[in-house]
Amino acid sequence: MVRKIALEEHFLSPGLVDYWRPTMTEVAPQVVDTLYRRLTDFADERLGIMDKAGIEKAVLSVSGPGVQAERDAALATKRAAEANDFLAGVIARQPKRYAGFAHVALQDATGAARELERCVRELGFKGAMIHGLAEGHFIDDKRYWPIFARAEALDVPIYLHPSMPHPGVIDAYYKEYAKDFPILLRAAWGYTVETATLAIRLVLSGLFEQHRTKFILGHLGEGLPFLLWRINSGLARPGQKPVQFRDIFSAHFSITTSGFFSDPALLLCVQEMGIDRILFAVDYPFEANAPGPAWLARVPLCDEDKAKIASGNAKRLLRM
Repeated sequence: MVRKIALEEHFLSPGLVDYWRPTMTEVAPQVVDTLYRRLTDFADERLGIMDKAGIEKAVLSVSGPGVQAERDAALATKRAAEANDFLAGVIARQPKRYAGFAHVALQDATGAARELERCVRELGFKGAMIHGLAEGHFIDDKRYWPIFARAEALDVPIYLHPSMPHPGVIDAYYKEYAKDFPILLRAAWGYTVETATLAIRLVLSGLFEQHRTKFILGHLGEGLPFLLWRINSGLARPGQKPVQFRDIFSAHFSITTSGFFSDPALLLCVQEMGIDRILFAVDYPFEANAPGPAWLARVPLCDEDKAKIASGNAKRLLRM
């Protein structure tokens, strides 16, 4: 079985821990302790788990929300750069096992674009990751387009990672169930709706009329591949501004398997998106490493297609 490159594998640097811990308040303390140990480990435990699962390389990214939770723009910019320098040091010690996505401070989009360029040109990073809303704003707002323009110029993708829904959405949609089912706001539903909405808004914003920016969505596209036909059909009805939603989405987005190891869901994505736009990811340490590779080995696809998902598509998209 071909070895794998995993694209949504997380870490924490010392300056970002205080942003992460408040997001874990509903999680049992012993689970938080285990997650923290694994997020801050880059040696025997993480590498040993990768070896057992046949994962050749992990593209590391900050476990959110990172500096997107910081109100002070200057401090956010400083800590993002520190996190990127920290990750560059990790990669330098294990260059065959690790690569990185940049962490950027959206509070200063022009500065974030510069930091992305530094990370790509000087540190060898493969793109950037954004965690949900930016200061309560959707990222299709034109204030953030300088980041997307720079990613286009650098020919690197932006990974859209989930984050907590807007507080107003939580209050309107989830508050009756949030106490008994806290994961509903996260991986069970809230993350998916929020991140899919970010992607939909990017398509409708007109961004792709000006820029050929490439984006990645985890969790098999946050449900959008299943819904593409209906979204496209709805937006084609009379009274809408013309938009070829399905074509634009399929041309600019790739998706990963992070935390979503389902045969029917994968096969639907292959039919809708094409095999070349699907990449392997685990979502470690929030998902165990072993199940994803074991699942990929037995999915009903030919060996050539499995190899594309496992690493071939990542090598092409990230120029590895």
